[in-house]
Amino acid sequence: MVNKLINLMVMASAMLALAGCDAGEPFVVVEGERFSVEIADDDATRAQGLMFVDEMPDDQGMLFIFPDQRMRSFWMKNTRIPLDILYIDRDFEIVSISADTPPCRARNRRCPSYPSTGPAQYVLEINGGLAAEYGIEPGDRIEVGNVPQLEAAEE
Repeated sequence: MVNKLINLMVMASAMLALAGCDAGEPFVVVEGERFSVEIADDDATRAQGLMFVDEMPDDQGMLFIFPDQRMRSFWMKNTRIPLDILYIDRDFEIVSISADTPPCRARNRRCPSYPSTGPAQYVLEINGGLAAEYGIEPGDRIEVGNVPQLEAAEE
């Protein structure tokens, strides 16, 4: 019996490794697409965001977690890659999307801002163009996993 249990555990670990999954890494699933995400949950990490990132794999992104739900606005100052900015409400429904948002390298002028069209508590940034490619649109729901900040809030 113990040998069967050990074999099952080894098989499960191997399957996770082959699938490229780290059981503990934060992730978001939307429209069947899974994104490993970095978490931005304080003022410093939210302000830094994806600034100065030269490239990002298509299965990665950044999830911004705010303490409250309200209108949000992002800008792309010092961002080097185009991004899709998905604004998400407290019920994990996409409120709006700023699609293929261009980088802003303005030195002497202000970068434009890209506001949500409704109150949002979370923001997901992924590579520009992926929302359209995967058919992600307002009204879709996201699933979030391995994000202790959100699991603590649900208890």
